[in-house]
Amino acid sequence: MRLGVLDVGSNTVHLLVVDAHRGAAPLPAYSHKIELRLAEHLDPRGLIEPAGADGLVEFVAEAAELAEDKGCESVYAFATSAIREAPNGEEVLERVRAETGVRLVVLTGTDEARLTFLAVRRWFGWSSGRLAVFDIGGGSLEIAAGSDESPTVAVSVPLGAGRLTRESFSTSQPDKDEIKALRKRIRIEMAAVAGDVLRAGRPQRSVATSKTFRSLARVCGAAPSADGPYVPRTLARADLIEWLPKLIEMTAEERADLPGVSPGRSHQLIAGALVADAVMDLFDIPELEVCPWALREGVILARLDQL
Repeated sequence: MRLGVLDVGSNTVHLLVVDAHRGAAPLPAYSHKIELRLAEHLDPRGLIEPAGADGLVEFVAEAAELAEDKGCESVYAFATSAIREAPNGEEVLERVRAETGVRLVVLTGTDEARLTFLAVRRWFGWSSGRLAVFDIGGGSLEIAAGSDESPTVAVSVPLGAGRLTRESFSTSQPDKDEIKALRKRIRIEMAAVAGDVLRAGRPQRSVATSKTFRSLARVCGAAPSADGPYVPRTLARADLIEWLPKLIEMTAEERADLPGVSPGRSHQLIAGALVADAVMDLFDIPELEVCPWALREGVILARLDQL
């Protein structure tokens, strides 16, 4: 069957169409996305501004038509932290439903962590043993660990690369004091949940997903996406530590010229790198394996299981 997944994230709104049936890997058939940066369309009270809501409605309507054109039997549409945390999120959801006919389901942070873990488990298989999975999004960091398809522990921490950049840096080239303050904030918030994750047992495989981790891995020498999803990719902490001072010294334009870094996300790369460094340091992980499957694939797999 052909299914569609519409992912409304803090940075990107993405329609993914896949050919899938239970027991088989979903095969991407079509992809369409824009960098709406919904989390940047917030007023001082945290409300989603009209421009952000307008852009979301426009894209969702376009995505619904595209999904129909591509022959999707159904489309599962969901939203994450940008909608979840906005005081007027319900109003925006109702406007989307009224004007497009699409009902967006708001995932909790725990849902995100659990579904991403499912995708990683299916990708690497049972031989991976106990997994620890880390996903840096625009608004939050999801962490999950366990030995089964459902994680033993699944947590969400407000340490997304976009959120930290907006809240901590005054320019695209932060000064030393801003870097120091953000580094301290990241480690304090992450340490508050590290104990729960570590008590689940030491992982036999530590895995990273998300665009931020993929970009950092590419900058540090991992194979390009053009080589396909089956090429092993890793992010070593030693390489990240070597690159971090260089990233801090670069302008956003210079970071955008690095392999694997898009212009729309280059301003978030420093915050993302600080989170990635803290993950590997606090959880004593010298190297993370990069998984091409993440939340969207987890949503598809869970949907197939229900069907």
